[in-house]
Amino acid sequence: MTWLITGGAGYIGAHVVRETLKSGRNVVILDDMSTGIATRIPDGVTLEEVTLVDKAGVEAVFAKHEITGVLHLAARKQVGESVEKPLYYWDENINGLTHLVGAMKNSGIKNLVFSSSAAVYGEPDIAPDALITEATHCLPINPYGATKLAGEWIAHALSASDDFHVAALRYFNVAGAGSPQLGDQFILNLVPIVFDALTKGNQPRVFGDDYPTPDGSCIRDYVHVQDLAEAHVAAMDYVERPDTTFAAINIGTGRGASVFEVLDMVREVTGLEVTPERIQRRAGDPAALTADVSRAAQLLDWQSKYDLRDIISSAWTAWQQTH
Repeated sequence: MTWLITGGAGYIGAHVVRETLKSGRNVVILDDMSTGIATRIPDGVTLEEVTLVDKAGVEAVFAKHEITGVLHLAARKQVGESVEKPLYYWDENINGLTHLVGAMKNSGIKNLVFSSSAAVYGEPDIAPDALITEATHCLPINPYGATKLAGEWIAHALSASDDFHVAALRYFNVAGAGSPQLGDQFILNLVPIVFDALTKGNQPRVFGDDYPTPDGSCIRDYVHVQDLAEAHVAAMDYVERPDTTFAAINIGTGRGASVFEVLDMVREVTGLEVTPERIQRRAGDPAALTADVSRAAQLLDWQSKYDLRDIISSAWTAWQQTH
């Protein structure tokens, strides 16, 4: 069994590649290396440095390798950038996907694990203490989330027209590191943003402390990247079954943590002073987003193992090594 993993040299991708190899599968990585890091690629794993918008290049990869399944991680994923450059995001995330699944169809490959996002839900009209299920109405509020939902639609259509077996994994907030060498090196998500501020002698900012939550700050479901990687292998097992069609599956912990709780844990783990600057809310920040993960347990026989302390501790160790 050989799986093509797009974006396999990235932060999440590097963790997924290692877990895939542990499962006994072979791996080929397709990555344009725009955000990938070559040293993350394990010895013996082939890298095809190709961009998904290069249709001929993608088709050449499938002609070269005997691929049995595709795990599609590669995408542009900065929310703010997607608002500024919507056409770029549709080209990269949707045209790239159509090239990929077109090559799959031409090669007779039907097993697909698609990297989706909780961004497909937008700002769900639910109580702050309610869990988001896969049946929660999807109404993305930015082009990034829209491309993820459109990607699900494409995959769902192919499950009906061409018997594709699809698991669309809707990630919640991914953080942590499976090993110090694989930490998140980009300053885009809450945990590295906080670490970056503290390392520079500054304090992190909290956007809004008047939400209808216990401490007034936003609540999010933080899932360890190692848990996420193991969920991908479980999803591979799932789509390799002959009776699989299409399933959207939340990947989180089912437990929310507020911004202030995250900062408290950073203080405990690092021993640094953390006195956040409280500023006004940002537009488009829902009060709480926490996953209902019962479908992941039912379909994938998967549940998270790591808690918030594990996430912050592993991320801090990795941060110290790379910064």
